[in-house]
Amino acid sequence: MPYALSAFQIVAGILLLFGGGELFVAGSVALALLLGIPQIVIGLTVVSLGTSAPELFVSLLSTLQGGPGGDAIAVTNVVGSNIFNVLVVLGASAVVMPLRVKSRLVRRDVPLLLGVSMATWGMASGGRLTWIGGLALLTGTVINLVWEARTASEEPAEEAEALETDGRSSAPVAAAKLAAGLVLLVLGSQVLVKGAITAAQGLGVSEAVIGLTIVSAGTSMPELVTSLVAAYRGKADLAIGNVVGSNLLNQLVILGLCGLVSGTDGLQVDPLLITRDFPIMVATTLACLPIFWSGGVISRQEGWVLLGLYVLYLAEQVLHSAASSGLDQFRFVVLAAVVPLVLVFVAWNALEWRQRRLKQG
Repeated sequence: MPYALSAFQIVAGILLLFGGGELFVAGSVALALLLGIPQIVIGLTVVSLGTSAPELFVSLLSTLQGGPGGDAIAVTNVVGSNIFNVLVVLGASAVVMPLRVKSRLVRRDVPLLLGVSMATWGMASGGRLTWIGGLALLTGTVINLVWEARTASEEPAEEAEALETDGRSSAPVAAAKLAAGLVLLVLGSQVLVKGAITAAQGLGVSEAVIGLTIVSAGTSMPELVTSLVAAYRGKADLAIGNVVGSNLLNQLVILGLCGLVSGTDGLQVDPLLITRDFPIMVATTLACLPIFWSGGVISRQEGWVLLGLYVLYLAEQVLHSAASSGLDQFRFVVLAAVVPLVLVFVAWNALEWRQRRLKQG
């Protein structure tokens, strides 16, 4: 019976977060447009923050609850969501429709995300993310917002076409959507965190495993739905920008706030996260550069590769939590066979693109 209750709480929490995220995005975009904020800034900040709102509320509530379990959910939710966003959200979107990549992503956004990911990993490498580290991440948020605003005029107007229909609401309607979204997000995060911790205790697995899998996937549903719909409608910029922007804000805003409110004790980080999951998060971000650069298109084949890598990541989580004797063999196969094959695949695509460019030139 306790298992059924915790499963119900997890599903109910995810549904509440999904509905709250939808209302939060709609209300935020409408208010921002009414206030005259440039639409490209809305797309890269407000929409990304809106789809990251479930992660924000779940991680912040977990931190405020305190204890190793709360800290584990807070940190693993961010790390797991970032991995899920690149491998599943981006991969599934590319399978639906090959995504054409803007040069801005390769020149500015992905290198920035890679730098922030490495800095976050470095801050957490001591086993705790202190309030000073949280303040540094929040300062990075302000710097990035100012940079976005200053460079907004350089971006073409069509970047935010998909957002225009969201901005036709009146101010009271937009404010009502925003308020309703916040209520659902708070309620959903409370239900989800309670269900996740209860499930972890009942199943005998760590909160870190639950946070890296069920919670992170659940809170990433808004990003997945938003990017899939955008890809289906041919809005590749919104699909890709949503992933990159959300991953950036997950670290700068969510971990920044969690680190700040953790006080003098700091946010405890599991050693396994430091040696395994943070490196995987950085590696998936680094992999975006050659994938984005090779032809300027994320192909369906590359999308399937990303999805396959997430399946391997989940398999590793399951084997590790079950203390399986086959874990070492699994890791050996991944390192000796899968990783080299993926590198060859990416290099082959890049060489093919280069040859096509030379023939066209």
